[in-house]
Amino acid sequence: MSTSFKKGTAAVWAGEGNVNTAGAATTPIVSSVAFSYTDLDEWYEVSKGNKEGYIYSRNTNPTVAALEEKIRVLEDAEAATSFATGMAAISNSLFTFLTAGKKVVSIKDSYGGTSKLFLDFLPKYNVEVVLCDTTDHEGLEAAILKSCDVVYLETPTNPTLKIIDIERISKAAKKVGAIVMVDNTFATPINQSPLELGADLVLHSATKYLCGHSDAMGGLLAGKKKFVQEVFQFREINGATLQADAAYMIARGMKTLELRIERQNASALKIANYLKQHDKVSDVFYPGLESHKGHSIAARQMRGFGGMMSFSLKDGWPAVKKFLPALKLAHLAASLGSVSTLAGPPRTTSHVELTEEQRRQLGIPEGLIRYSVGIENVDDLLNDLQQALKLV
Repeated sequence: MSTSFKKGTAAVWAGEGNVNTAGAATTPIVSSVAFSYTDLDEWYEVSKGNKEGYIYSRNTNPTVAALEEKIRVLEDAEAATSFATGMAAISNSLFTFLTAGKKVVSIKDSYGGTSKLFLDFLPKYNVEVVLCDTTDHEGLEAAILKSCDVVYLETPTNPTLKIIDIERISKAAKKVGAIVMVDNTFATPINQSPLELGADLVLHSATKYLCGHSDAMGGLLAGKKKFVQEVFQFREINGATLQADAAYMIARGMKTLELRIERQNASALKIANYLKQHDKVSDVFYPGLESHKGHSIAARQMRGFGGMMSFSLKDGWPAVKKFLPALKLAHLAASLGSVSTLAGPPRTTSHVELTEEQRRQLGIPEGLIRYSVGIENVDDLLNDLQQALKLV
């Protein structure tokens, strides 16, 4: 499918019809593990990658391929591949390019699982990890220009919604030949296009906004073909394969992606403005607010500010323990990006893998609440927040 179509159209049509469905209007779930050939020469060419086709579903699968094509078009990328989870996408991508003696420059505010890779796993393999203050662009550039192999960014960040200038940091990375990876989970392709801003690879926890219904897990990677191919080869041997039924559900969810994101963008901005003025809220972290430190960058590189926010209550953790259970229109659960609102503290959601001290070092207070705005009527969500805040 041409990338000239608008995002909403691409979310519906990209990848569809790639499988022989005898006229079916929806890409089917192809559950077959293996795919047979009567022509041995054709079998060989497909197995060597010289001809399109399917051999074994750990490597490629028709349903999964349809989803990969959908994200490829949405991100305007040369190629795409998939994984069993978002963390599989992140870890496989990092371990593909970071071997002993290599160096990665990243930020201190990345998602907790990603932070765990940087703090605990990669150093074990003699990979040098440099974590910079997230919004210190000068510091990031200086660390990159000292030489590095990979620059890993996440913007907006999880859970404090900090913003990084992708174009600026990508330019610094190009000077030293580093690969730039950007986690685009919070923004989605509807709100942000990292590849257009200079990134080489863009990653998604497809479990979140892309799927949108909290009922399937997966990860996606899109970008330059040569890099995607290297990660694919690592993944097919590593075995973190996305299953066909999950791929089907994620692709189905993506068909309403633009509609959901537009609703969530609008609702989140209204809610953020309400919370900002509330006397029991000390801080609101949402890039759509003009008071947000990264607002000017976000306004330049994003088409919408997203449905994610976080905020701190003035009385800290004791207030959080009263407030969260009082919410009637929010699942207290460790996920985000769903049609239903989800809320929780980082200590049980995004950064549960880290200790309290590690969270403190990352600037994440124990009294912080991460709030993922769903597609409910915004007035109902505001009333729900109001009644819960009265109990604090």
